[in-house]
Amino acid sequence: MSQHLHKKSVGCGVLALMLMVLAAAAMTHTEGAVTSRRFNIGGVLHSNQTRDFFTKTLLRINFDGESVAEETTLYEVMVTLRGSPITTALLVCDSLITRGVYAVVVAGPPGESVTTAAVSYTTGFFHIPVICTSSRDSAFSDKNIHVSFLRTVPPYSHQADVWLALLKHLKYRQVILIHSSDSDGRALHTRFQNLARGDEDSTGIKVASVVEFRPGSESFVKELTTVRDQLVKVVLVYASREDAETIFHDADYLNMTDGDFVWIVTEQALDSALVPIGTLGLQLQYAHDVQAHVNDALRVVALALRRLHEQEEFIQEPPISCDEEDYWGDTGKTLFRMIREQVLVDGKTGRVAFDEHGDRTHAEYSIVNVQEHKNGYQAFRRLEAVGDFHQEAGDAMSLSLNLSKIVWPGGSRAQPMGYSMPTHLRVMTIRETPFVYAEPVTDTQMCLAEDEVLCPFTNVTTQETKLMCCWGYCIDLLLELSRINNFSYTLELSPDGQYGEYDYGHEGKKEWTGLIGELTRGVEGVDLVLAPLTINPERSQAIDFSKPFKYHGITILIKRGPKGTALVSILQPFRDTLWLLLLATVHVIALLVWLLDRLSPMYKMVGGDTDSLSISESLWFSWAVILNSGLTEGTPRCLSGRVLGIVWAGFAMIMVASYTANLAAFLVLESPINDISGINDARLRNPVENFTFATVRGSAVDMFFRRKTELANMYRVMETHNYVTADQAIQAVRDGNLHAFIWESSRLEYEASQDCELVTVGELFGRSGFGIGLRKGSPWSEKVTIDILELHERGFMEKLDRSWIWNDHSPCQEDLFGEDFSKRLGLKNLEGIFLMVAGGIFTGIILVFIEILYDRCKGSHEQATSHDHRRGNDDDHHNAENGAGTKRLSPSSNIVSDHRGNTSNNSKSNNVLQNTTDTHMSESISDENGETTSSNPHLSDNQEVFQEVEERLKNSPNIPEEWKTRTPLEWFQFYLDTLKMDAAGESSEAVAILEDFVEFVKESGITDLKDLYSEGMSGKTAADPELDTRYDAEGTSFHEERLRFLGTVPFGTPPKYIKASFEQLPDVVDTM
Repeated sequence: MSQHLHKKSVGCGVLALMLMVLAAAAMTHTEGAVTSRRFNIGGVLHSNQTRDFFTKTLLRINFDGESVAEETTLYEVMVTLRGSPITTALLVCDSLITRGVYAVVVAGPPGESVTTAAVSYTTGFFHIPVICTSSRDSAFSDKNIHVSFLRTVPPYSHQADVWLALLKHLKYRQVILIHSSDSDGRALHTRFQNLARGDEDSTGIKVASVVEFRPGSESFVKELTTVRDQLVKVVLVYASREDAETIFHDADYLNMTDGDFVWIVTEQALDSALVPIGTLGLQLQYAHDVQAHVNDALRVVALALRRLHEQEEFIQEPPISCDEEDYWGDTGKTLFRMIREQVLVDGKTGRVAFDEHGDRTHAEYSIVNVQEHKNGYQAFRRLEAVGDFHQEAGDAMSLSLNLSKIVWPGGSRAQPMGYSMPTHLRVMTIRETPFVYAEPVTDTQMCLAEDEVLCPFTNVTTQETKLMCCWGYCIDLLLELSRINNFSYTLELSPDGQYGEYDYGHEGKKEWTGLIGELTRGVEGVDLVLAPLTINPERSQAIDFSKPFKYHGITILIKRGPKGTALVSILQPFRDTLWLLLLATVHVIALLVWLLDRLSPMYKMVGGDTDSLSISESLWFSWAVILNSGLTEGTPRCLSGRVLGIVWAGFAMIMVASYTANLAAFLVLESPINDISGINDARLRNPVENFTFATVRGSAVDMFFRRKTELANMYRVMETHNYVTADQAIQAVRDGNLHAFIWESSRLEYEASQDCELVTVGELFGRSGFGIGLRKGSPWSEKVTIDILELHERGFMEKLDRSWIWNDHSPCQEDLFGEDFSKRLGLKNLEGIFLMVAGGIFTGIILVFIEILYDRCKGSHEQATSHDHRRGNDDDHHNAENGAGTKRLSPSSNIVSDHRGNTSNNSKSNNVLQNTTDTHMSESISDENGETTSSNPHLSDNQEVFQEVEERLKNSPNIPEEWKTRTPLEWFQFYLDTLKMDAAGESSEAVAILEDFVEFVKESGITDLKDLYSEGMSGKTAADPELDTRYDAEGTSFHEERLRFLGTVPFGTPPKYIKASFEQLPDVVDTM
């Protein structure tokens, strides 16, 4: 009955397909303009049921309106898998390729890979895309062999992605990986290592050990024994069902299926009947749903063909015979790329997408737990789903896990820690002063002190063991860690006495030596290395480090040079730049004091008895203040100069005090003259033959120079002189056989504090720290790191520094700290007082401007006051003359006209005349009778002389009319010119008259004779053309000669003859 129904359904399907084809042909015939394209899709199927589903799915895709273009139709060409791979290959050639298929879908039984490979080889030669729904071997990801292969299922190696997410969720940080040595096992190992390494910062997952076995092995006892002795208890297993049976059998024999271990396995191992209770495994969702995978495969192919039809105008027909030597050109490659780029968001198996290898991505898994269930007296294992690995929004995959439903190995509901903490550790150290001291002892009773520990030493060559007793910095730290964590230990000295380097061993394989090599040997090596072991990138790849217990850098040790000379020592307190700046400041201050004193109007206000400072006096003032010498004269008198001088004195006081204090420090702790200055010294950067320097071979310092390309020149020279141990190198420096030893600062500073002939030079470089070394993945790593941080916080590490490195009773302690104590002072140390000087300079400049402004305002006020006073005196004088019946001055003495006929009231000539008259005339005093008397009858006579001169000038026939307009004062100036000519002829009488005139002018209050001659003549100046055109017989200007002559007459000359100079004026007028 079922066969009849099956045949009936097939017949209906075929009939429907034929009707579809006829309808399409009729439409083509009717329209005539549109030609339909035919795409044949091949199917290699394993059952008739799959064939029927293939046909129906393709028919549905043709009419869904999305997957196929309007002008295209998909047709199926199917064959059934049977026989050997050769038979399958021939069947593909005869039944598929001859029909011109564009793509082939292979739907074989789960785990079938041989026939799939035959199809891939055959179609791959012609670049016909093949999409498989069942094969999961990693070999199909190799595109050098399977060039056009894709699959809707992920390879087995992709389970590493789920493993990583599961470990991350369970917070396991170290794992052991057991896998087969076939391609799938190695592919999974590689993928997991890459994922764990790339995500190490966030997850911290590390592979503590890897066990690789040969498939089909009969016993795994040896491999599992190694796993049992590991501290890590989380085991990942990738194996086939048969190998998993053997592994779990031997694990149960070794009691490894109890509560201490956590087993996480892949799909194949989960099928084993002996899988332990509590094991966590993975199962691919839709792995056995063949129809769902066929549906997704056909949709992906249909969408790719539609895209090919829409984008390519010309599509080359596929090959139709396996006898053809040419493959399908570029069309097959293009179609393969388009299929690989397709993404089905609503696929029957979830989100369908492919990576660059054609493998399925975004596959979903179920997390299952092996649990034991009882049915009466019968117990059986059952897989219980406890979580899943699914897609969230976007492309991200997420893991959800119900921890409450998990039963762990041993039937426990509590999650195991995943590791075991050993209570007895094997510890190794190395002899290194002052961190580890060691002395041989003959009996264990000789090493019973609280800070001493037995540390046997095994000779590598003779294999003899010598009993030693160790103490020091690291031993105290080991004792404290043991007390905190309550573990026991066995301490040993390094057999080869080296820290370790990565070099070729005896078998020609690169491996670590020394302490690092002991840690990398696994269970055969040591658990912990407590020594001054520098943390660097090379070592961190091989072992785990704790946080640094001591920070340090690299420095240089040399033999102390001779002391510096006394001549140089007096200049040491200040740096060269500060000396130069100080000298410049001294001269700048001297120049500014001179300028401020020069610009200040102070001396004019005083009256001219004191001159301003000269430049030499300013220099003397500046140097005298800075050198603290006495000053009796040559100090500035102006306010601005004195303010700057006060600031300069404060600057000098601070500078002298700083110099004196630092000079004392340098004289007490005088630094030696060192051969080199530091790592940047020219003799290190450009090595010379007579200067040798070295470090310890294979040490962290040696690795540092090897890494630095800029130090390659140094390293090439240095490696030829490197020593085996630091003790040998330090002794070579003492003996003078080595000029410089480059090593870690902690050791070298200690040596310099104990031996006064040694000294460290230069600044620290290559800063790093000493850490405790542990095996990779050791459970003690995190605990030891936390303990180190706590010891730092409570000051224990500082206490060790004071006890073992910075010894307070060191014989060379003053040399150790002398460099910091007596540093040379520079601008940064004393920049504040230079800013103070700058402020003083700015203040002085502001004050001198204030002085100038004040002087100008005061002068303007006094001139206005004096003018008003003179006008008042003139009025009183005129009134007195009228009352006394004396002669009045002509109006021309008050109103002066120039030769052009212009008149000006109160001109400067009149002011000078009035000033002269007022000075030599006393005020008129009225007696009781109203008569006016003069207190100085001589000056009254002079006034009459001026009036007589004016009257004679007006009546003289010898004077031109244009000259008669001149004032008496102008004729008085002309009279002085005549006296000058007589004085030039050595006339004693002329000289006497001139001296009397000088005295007269001095008493009148005129301070500058040039003002009298340049501007006193009716408002005329020295530039007046009328004055400039008057020449004597020799062609000399009277005006210029008057200025030159009067400039030679000193003001202080006392009059030799008292003569009435004004009485000579009428005689001169008469001679005109």
